[in-house]
Amino acid sequence: MTPRRLEFSTVVPRSLTETWDFFSRPENLEKLTPSDVHFELRSPVRGVEMYEGMIVQYRIRPFPGFTTDWITEITKVKPHHHFIDDQRVGPFALWHHQHHFRMRDQNTTEMLDVLHYQAPLGILGTIADKVFVHRQVLGIFEAREKAIKELFG
Repeated sequence: MTPRRLEFSTVVPRSLTETWDFFSRPENLEKLTPSDVHFELRSPVRGVEMYEGMIVQYRIRPFPGFTTDWITEITKVKPHHHFIDDQRVGPFALWHHQHHFRMRDQNTTEMLDVLHYQAPLGILGTIADKVFVHRQVLGIFEAREKAIKELFG
């Protein structure tokens, strides 16, 4: 399977500084992830702004009956501009997620996510991606946009 490339754009009704401060803290991902994923931060990084080389461990249940650890590394950080996380251990053969931030005006920030992912297990992963994985990934980003609206108004 060729890796998929997805883009998601979200407008956050907050300043660039406020938006960056929220999204650059790994513990806030729990607030943005749908509850049915059972997302749990396992690393002792609460209250720490991300930095290059930071390793963040989560536990997720992507579907009933299957729980897995997910370890990502923050591989690039340019404060108030972008950061990148790459999966080191987890449910995907590839997960490369770029988060870009751009001030639209004093009280509005545009956030652009560029995601490259690939399901594991070769042809079985390709089938799983077509049947449910792609839909789940889209659902996570749709839920995140809804959570942003609820959190930020």
